[in-house]
Amino acid sequence: MTSPKSIDYILLSVLSLIWASAFFNIKIATYSYGPLTIAFLRIFLGAVLIVILCYFKNIKIEAFSKDWYWFALIGFVNLVIPFFLIAYGVQKIQSNLAAILMSTTPLSSAILAHFFTKTEKINFTKIIGVIVGFLGIIILFSDNILINNENFFYALMILVGSTFYVIGGILTLKISKKKNENLTSSILIWGSLIIFPIAMYYEQPWNLTPRLDSTLSLIYLGIFPTGIAWLIRFHILKKNGLVFHSQVAYLIPIFGVILGYVFLKEVITFKVLIALFAVILGFYFVRRSIKQNLVSN
Repeated sequence: MTSPKSIDYILLSVLSLIWASAFFNIKIATYSYGPLTIAFLRIFLGAVLIVILCYFKNIKIEAFSKDWYWFALIGFVNLVIPFFLIAYGVQKIQSNLAAILMSTTPLSSAILAHFFTKTEKINFTKIIGVIVGFLGIIILFSDNILINNENFFYALMILVGSTFYVIGGILTLKISKKKNENLTSSILIWGSLIIFPIAMYYEQPWNLTPRLDSTLSLIYLGIFPTGIAWLIRFHILKKNGLVFHSQVAYLIPIFGVILGYVFLKEVITFKVLIALFAVILGFYFVRRSIKQNLVSN
């Protein structure tokens, strides 16, 4: 793990913007498609894009090599489960809330990284950062205008999905020596294979008559937030580590609220703004803790 440079923070911001744009596009996709179908098509389209890239760059794809079980496990944990849970939750809550809820990722990331990595241990500043960010989520859940008894479970599922992202990130570190494009394509291939029969059996998408905007959003989701963003994500994970990467969750809600308002005219309450301030402050403390660790090491 190296000290983050300006280009690393730029990539982190780009990744945040792309992933933030996923939420309002998921919302639009749910107008016509079920959550399993959305998850499958996202993963499949992303896989097609990265496989084509590997072909032109003459990169060997090792999806069915001796490490196939790692690719399958990461594809299930890091793609299938969170993609389904996020799409499931966004059916009943605003897309900007889903983006904010993802800001819990650094909390579970900091805790799990402390136990499962050797270089990313918890320190006082990091604890302050993740607690402040999590307090923002508590404030958000107290907003009865946007989260109530009817959609509380859906919001909770998005929180669960964000935790699986972290677990998937830790698993990815086990095979981080593999080439970025190979790793990404192999995981996407296995994710597609796992979720395909499930989506076909339960949702039978061939019976749908989808809206054009839903279909365009789904295509966008496969190309950018899944394919291109995953390449950027694994690059950041391998170069800068899990906790630095987890800071993406503090930028996603900022972009998510802005994009949700611009494209879907979603409601922004006072508590949403307070929650945003909390996660931004948490982002500052977590970033500061990374710098402290690098100096001390």
